[in-house]
Amino acid sequence: MAEPRPHAAAPLARTALAFVLAGGRGTRLQDLTERRAKPAVYFGGKSRIIDFALSNALNSGIRRVAVATQYKAHSLIRHLQRGWSFLRPERNESLDILPASQRVPGRDLYLGTADAIYQNIDIIADYALRHVVVLAGDHIYKMDYEVMLAQHAESGAAVTVGCITVPRAEASGFGVMAVDESDRITAFVEKPADPPGMPGDPGHSLASMGIYVFDADFLFAELQRDAKDPASSHDFGADIIPRLVRQGRAVAHRFEDSCVRSGSEAGSYWREVGTGDAYWRANIDLTDVVPDLDLYDRAWPIWTHAEVTPPAKFVHDVAGRRGEAISSLVSGGCIISGASAHRSLLFTGVHVHSFAKLEEAVLLPSVDVGQGARLTKVVVDRGVRIPPGLVVGEDPVLDAVRFNRSEGGVCLITQAMVDALARA
Repeated sequence: MAEPRPHAAAPLARTALAFVLAGGRGTRLQDLTERRAKPAVYFGGKSRIIDFALSNALNSGIRRVAVATQYKAHSLIRHLQRGWSFLRPERNESLDILPASQRVPGRDLYLGTADAIYQNIDIIADYALRHVVVLAGDHIYKMDYEVMLAQHAESGAAVTVGCITVPRAEASGFGVMAVDESDRITAFVEKPADPPGMPGDPGHSLASMGIYVFDADFLFAELQRDAKDPASSHDFGADIIPRLVRQGRAVAHRFEDSCVRSGSEAGSYWREVGTGDAYWRANIDLTDVVPDLDLYDRAWPIWTHAEVTPPAKFVHDVAGRRGEAISSLVSGGCIISGASAHRSLLFTGVHVHSFAKLEEAVLLPSVDVGQGARLTKVVVDRGVRIPPGLVVGEDPVLDAVRFNRSEGGVCLITQAMVDALARA
């Protein structure tokens, strides 16, 4: 008779809350965030950027989720209501959507990331939490937060900070830290103009991922203390974390220790898609034969609002007018009608008409591409109607006049830009 297995300790994730900070405007994405917050921007053919943080929480075993919204939140709130309403209170699950709403007298908006949680302590404290996992809602990655929770509980730290190694030249947009041999954080500076390099690797810096784990009671007390400090900007990166580092109470968690990989993912994938070039590149990279990010990993699915759509359709099969897509991702509801797409990503409901050609194109939902149009290295916003015969991506000078062209040569196209062409 087999010996009974020892009883495993309950996962820490079951008594944790994931608090997602999703109020960012994302100004570097320019027109893509004109009508929506950065976490609500589309990604990968079906998802929104915020779905990655939320899916990581769900897949890690966290069933309590709060999302703080602020800038142009309607699109994000609607997505959360449609795609994440399956979390049920009767199963000890919850999804709290927390817009800035004058919950503190005299404040219309959240003053900073720490203030976003402080203003909602009375809502989330009722859940009898042991830990709070603070997450940024605007990064692309797969991570098991249970591993980070376990390190936090074992270390006894006041805060555990998720960190990743980045090229020093790119580190000025992050909080940068130094650690000792036990990964205790010895220095932390938010968005330095000249980021310090790592010992033995001066070309790289250790950067904060904007992921923090706290004991719930300690966090609430710390936020209440910070709220009374008139010199504070009420921000985790600028105030809370540096203070705990000075006290020697902050520990780093290495992303490679909890990064989730399928059999096809060789490295630790994490992307900050805050610029047009980075956003376009991360989407187009998904068309690789073996992409760095595996969206087909059924063991760690990316949950989202799944629209009910018919299958993608490819029609016409004559020379010069053949519906085809090569090295491309084509979502449900798309119709490729006598047109061709190469190394492109088409979101739900895109219609590409005869003789049109797409090359390294990212087309957001419900885009309509007219006959004979040629689009190369573009991002086309939701619902844009590309007129027949329009050519983009072949004349840099002309493109820069008509569209929003990035330093990397990616053209962002909105309906307002197309309408301006018709009036010219």
